[in-house]
Amino acid sequence: MLRDKIINKQAGILTYGMTPPKESNPPEKVAEISHKQCERLKNLDIDALILYDVQEEADRVEQERPFPYSPMIDPTVYSRYLESLNVPKILYRCVGKYSEPQLIDWIEADRDEDRFSVFVGASSSKQEVTLRLSDAYRLSKELNKRMLFGGVVIPERHMKKNDEHIRVLNKINSGCDFFVSQATYDVEATKDFLSDYYYYSKENGLDMVPIIINIAPCGSQKTLEFMKWLGISIPKWLENDLKYSHDVLDQSIRVSQKIFEEILDFGLEKGIPVGCSVESVSTRKVEIEASIQLVKDIKSIIDKKQLVTL
Repeated sequence: MLRDKIINKQAGILTYGMTPPKESNPPEKVAEISHKQCERLKNLDIDALILYDVQEEADRVEQERPFPYSPMIDPTVYSRYLESLNVPKILYRCVGKYSEPQLIDWIEADRDEDRFSVFVGASSSKQEVTLRLSDAYRLSKELNKRMLFGGVVIPERHMKKNDEHIRVLNKINSGCDFFVSQATYDVEATKDFLSDYYYYSKENGLDMVPIIINIAPCGSQKTLEFMKWLGISIPKWLENDLKYSHDVLDQSIRVSQKIFEEILDFGLEKGIPVGCSVESVSTRKVEIEASIQLVKDIKSIIDKKQLVTL
C-alpha cells in the first residue's frame, strides 16, 4: 500500500503522472478522454496515479509559452472520472489559487479515507497568492490526520543555490512525507542534491523521506521547447543528441532509463528512499504510449535492483 511505503520510507515507489483535460471540454468529451486513460493505465503495476493542478506561470519566464495555456479540470473533480483505476490518487494542489476557507473545505473532505496530496507554492516571487505554502502544511496537519502530503523538489535549483536539501528538510520538518521532482534529465544535478540530502541528514540524525524522481519522454522539437520553458534542465550534449537524432522519442526513452537507473543505484547504495514517477508532458498519442511503456521498463529496473539488494 502506498501509505505504508511512504510511512516506512521505502525505496521503489512507482507512480504515473498526468494533467487533467481542459476545463473547456464538454462532459461527454471528458468521459471519453478518461475512459481512454483508464484503458491505458488499468494494467500498469503502479503505486499511485498523480494528477497535476496547473497554474499559468506567465510571470515565471519571459519567453512565450510553446503551447497555449488553458485552464484544466480540478484534479479532485477529474479523479472521480478515474474511479475504475483501483490505485491511490495523489492530487496536486497549487495552494496560492485558493482561499483559506476553500483549502480547509478540501482538506476536511473524506476524512474517513486515506488521502494523498502534493502542495505546490507560487511559481515565482512575482506571483500574487492568497495562501502560503506554510499555511497549507499547517492546516493539513491540524485538520486531517489521514492525509499524507508531499512537496516539490527541484534538483537543478541545487546547482545554482546549493540549498535544495535544506529546503527539503525544512519542509519535512513542516510535515512533508515525500517529494516529487520535476522532470529530470540532469543526472549530475540530481546526484549532487541527493548527496547533500544524505550527508546532511546523516550528520544531523534526520530521517530521509522518499524522493520520487520524475522522468518524461521527449518525442519532438516542440516537446523539447516546452520542457525547457517549464524549467527542466537539459544538458547541452543531450539537447544536441535529441535535436539531431533520427528518432527523438526512442533516444529520450533510452536516456531516461539510464538516468533513473543511475540515480536508483546511487540511492540504494546510500539507503536513500528513491522512487520514480513517469509522465508525458505532451498530449501526442505516440508520446503518451511511450510513457506507458517507460513505466513498465522502470518497474523492471526497480524490481531487479531491489532484488539484488535483498
